[in-house]
Amino acid sequence: MNNFIWHNPRCSKSRQTLALIQAAGVPVNVIEYLHSPPDTASLRAACAGLKCAPTAVIRSGETLFKELGLALTDRRSDEAWLEILVQHPRLLERPIVCINGQYALGRPPENVQALL
Repeated sequence: MNNFIWHNPRCSKSRQTLALIQAAGVPVNVIEYLHSPPDTASLRAACAGLKCAPTAVIRSGETLFKELGLALTDRRSDEAWLEILVQHPRLLERPIVCINGQYALGRPPENVQALL
């Protein structure tokens, strides 16, 4: 099954997005990305599927982002940003959903409706 949601059960938007998917009856692999972080290739594929740069899926408002001394204006390559996400999955915007090879960011949760 290639359907998945990178999920954080403590996040209300992530829970709401998962509920929408389940209500639609779409089978999905729930990946708690804080326990099973995505690798660089998976993150690269997600950004390609979302048609965005890695900085678009970074939670720059997180305390950790500031603690690491990061800024979205930093001159880093996409690969460098992906590596930061691999090392610090807490910085990944959530949830990210893939259904039948199509991606959506579940912020707001209704964004996934187009995939269902």
